[in-house]
Amino acid sequence: MTNGDMRSTTADSAIGDVAYLTRSDHRVPALVAMTDRPRSRSELCELTGVSSSTIRRTLREFEDRTWIRKEGYQYEATQLGAAVADWMEELLDRIETERGLRDVWHWLPDDVLEAAIETRSEVTVTVAEPDAPYCPVNRFESLLRETNALRFLRPEVALMEPCLDVLRERIDDGIDVTLVDRPSCHTYFISTYPERSSGMMMQDNFAVLEHDDPPSYGIGLLDGRVIISCYEEDSGAVQAVIDTDVPAVREWAESTYAAFESEARPLEPDAIVE
Repeated sequence: MTNGDMRSTTADSAIGDVAYLTRSDHRVPALVAMTDRPRSRSELCELTGVSSSTIRRTLREFEDRTWIRKEGYQYEATQLGAAVADWMEELLDRIETERGLRDVWHWLPDDVLEAAIETRSEVTVTVAEPDAPYCPVNRFESLLRETNALRFLRPEVALMEPCLDVLRERIDDGIDVTLVDRPSCHTYFISTYPERSSGMMMQDNFAVLEHDDPPSYGIGLLDGRVIISCYEEDSGAVQAVIDTDVPAVREWAESTYAAFESEARPLEPDAIVE
């Protein structure tokens, strides 16, 4: 089969239709816009940022596929076109979620990864980038400001600047906080920040527990969301923060956290630096 034959076969197929829609950035948004309500050609030009001649060709292709129909000077999606728009939005949402998970999926438990893949845009993935290494920390800080309680297994991201000061403020506000981590992590934190550590530990609403073998990732339970924090094995640097309100992830996180908390022990009093 020649290249020309391959192009002809692909064009007259489902793959060909998907390829047509995705080859230019304006096509899916234009079709979606016409599912909301009828649109004029000038409206579509303004919405998509392309020229009148480009929209004219796009509308002709859509009409040939019976995705739209013309009513007066406006165009609206048919039931078929609306279905295609919905499917394409779902596909693009899923691919966008997958793109966010590519660099962190191997850190995630199977239950979390499965939920993240299946729930479209209900999972937010914030990855550390070379030019923005604190993006995950900043994302957690914004969520910490909104919660009225925090339980965190492996809470390293919560103990980094600027989260540490926000955590202390929230404890002063009276929210209940429980942190479960390795003894070595607590030792480092207390020795590095002795004044802030002793101040927080004097509060009745702040508890620190030790566990000798926590997981390689962190689990944070906030009011409305679950946090999964991913750490680099050697350095402990925060690589990503995943947050979601998906019930299946919440159920898994509550169960997993409870199992580790039940095995943990209170921090030894002599570990606190006055």
